[in-house]
Amino acid sequence: MADTQKPRDVDILIVGAGLSGIGAAYRFQTECPTKTYEILEGRDAIGGTWDLFRYPGIRSDSDMYTLGYPFRPWREAKAIADGDDILAYVRSTAAEYGIDRRIQYQHQVTAANWSTQESRWHVAVQTPQGQVEYVCQFLYLCCGYYDYRAGHDAGIPGLADFQGEVVHPQFWPDELDYQDKDVVVIGSGATAVTLVPALAPNAKHVTMLQRSPTYIVNRPSKDSISDFLRDKLPERRAHGLARWKNILTTTAFYRFCRRFPDQARKLLLAGVRQELPDGYDVEKNFNPTYQPWDERLCLVPDGDLFQSLTSGKADVVTDHIERVTGTGIQLRSGASLPADIVITATGLKIRVGGGIEVSVDGQLLDIGDVLVYRGVMLSGVPNLGWCVGYTNASWTLRTDISTRFFCRLINRMDVAGYAQATPTPPADVDPQPLIDLTSGYLQRAKDELPKQGSRAPWYLRQDYVLDSASLKFAKLDKDMAFR
Repeated sequence: MADTQKPRDVDILIVGAGLSGIGAAYRFQTECPTKTYEILEGRDAIGGTWDLFRYPGIRSDSDMYTLGYPFRPWREAKAIADGDDILAYVRSTAAEYGIDRRIQYQHQVTAANWSTQESRWHVAVQTPQGQVEYVCQFLYLCCGYYDYRAGHDAGIPGLADFQGEVVHPQFWPDELDYQDKDVVVIGSGATAVTLVPALAPNAKHVTMLQRSPTYIVNRPSKDSISDFLRDKLPERRAHGLARWKNILTTTAFYRFCRRFPDQARKLLLAGVRQELPDGYDVEKNFNPTYQPWDERLCLVPDGDLFQSLTSGKADVVTDHIERVTGTGIQLRSGASLPADIVITATGLKIRVGGGIEVSVDGQLLDIGDVLVYRGVMLSGVPNLGWCVGYTNASWTLRTDISTRFFCRLINRMDVAGYAQATPTPPADVDPQPLIDLTSGYLQRAKDELPKQGSRAPWYLRQDYVLDSASLKFAKLDKDMAFR
C-alpha cells in the first residue's frame, strides 16, 4: 500500500451506503452486537441508486411495503413512491439508528485480498487524500450490480451528428430545458415509461421509440388495503401485514405468469386496452415477442403513461433506427422523428461487486467462474458476502434475508471458535446461468456474472416465501468448510 499509516481494523466492512448497505448495517448492529463495523461509500452521500438518479419522475417500480425495510415501517401516502421520498427514507433510517455515524464517504474500494494465514481481508481504498488500507474479518459487498460511472452504450448510428442535446438518464443534467421541445426517449424499459409521462406536460411532444414492446402493468400509487390496515392497527403490525399481503400477491402473479404464459399475456394486454382509446394499436406497441416475466414487467402507477398517450402529448413508436440525423431520427420504415433532445434510456451496464478486484492469497478471482452459495456467498472465497436482491420482486426482500443469514453464520463461527468459513461446492454441482431472464443488460453481462449450481444450496431461487424459510433454518455446515 502507498499509505504508510496503520490499517484501520474492523470486524465487518460494508461496501456501499445505499438501500442495501443501510439495511445490512442495521442487521449487523442488532444481530451481531459484539462486532464492530464501518461502511465505505465511494460517493459523497447516502442513497446509492436513489441519490445517483435525478431524472424527472424517478420512482420505485416496487411497492414500499416490500422495498422498504421490515424493521422500519413506511409512513408515506404513496406505496409506489417517488425517488425523493425513497431517498429521504433511506437517509432518515440511517440517522435514526446511528448508522450514518459509521459511514466513510469518498472511500472507493478498489481491491480486496484475503489472507488465509491471518484470516483477514486486506482492503485497498482510494480516498481524496490518497490510498489507505482497511483490515477486516468479514467483507460484505452492498454495491449493487451496475456501473455508476457509465450506462449502456447501444451504439446508435449517427448519434454524434445530432445537433441537439443527448442525455443518458443516469447522468441527468440539472439545467436541461425541455420546455416546448420535441423529445425522443429511446428505450422501452422502466426508465423510459417513467420519463415519458414526467416530461410530457411541459415538452412540446414526447416520443418513446422502441425496437420491441415491454409488458406494462397499471397499478394505483396508493394501496387502499394497506392504508386501511395502517388506520386500524398499530404501526408495526400494519406494516407487517401489508408487507406479507404484497409479497403473496406478487409471488402468486409471478407464478401464474410462468405457469400460464398465454393466459397472462391476454390478461396484461386486456389491462392496456382498457386504458387506451378504441382503435389504438396495442398489438404493435404493447405486445412483446417474449413471454411474461422472461423479462421484468414495467409498472405504471395511476396509468400516467396511458394518460400521456391519450392526451396526444406523447406517443409510442415501434421501429428500428436507421440513423440519427442532425435534427432527428430516421427510422428503418422510412418515417422520421423530429427531435430537439434525444434521451438514451438504453439500459444499465453491469459491474459485479462494484468492480472490486477480489483475490484470495494473492490469486485474482474471476467472478464469472465462481458459484453463488445460497445467493449470499461465493465458492472458494472465505468470509465474503455478496448482497444482491431479486429480479422478480422487491430488491430489499432478498438483501434483508441474505444479511440475516450472514449474521447467523458470523454468530455460529464465534460460538464454535472458527475464523474462516468458505463455501465449497461438491464435484457433482454443475454450473448454470445465474438468472433466467432474457433482459438485454443481463444477457450482455452473462460471462461476467457468477454462476448458480444445479442443486441446493447452490441453486438461486427467485422466491421470497421459500427463501425466507430456507435461509432462516438452513444448515450452516452444508457445503461449508470451516477453519
